[in-house]
Amino acid sequence: MTTTRLNTHDAGTILSARIAALKPGDRIILWSHDRPVAEIRPLGERLDEPRPVGLGKGLADIPESFFDPLPNELVDPFDGR
Repeated sequence: MTTTRLNTHDAGTILSARIAALKPGDRIILWSHDRPVAEIRPLGERLDEPRPVGLGKGLADIPESFFDPLPNELVDPFDGR
């Protein structure tokens, strides 16, 4: 894991090379006027297949009462009453 401190003035000339050299865990911190302003990290690998639906099925129990209408005292403020 490598952290590179890069001034925004210098970034214009060498940023693309620094980004191309990023490995998992590396990051580039952009600084402007002696202040960190942005962080650049490599993204994880892109999945070619869509994510499957239902990965969280069974992880939570939702009672039937969850689907009951809300009482008026909770709904009225949203309706401006």
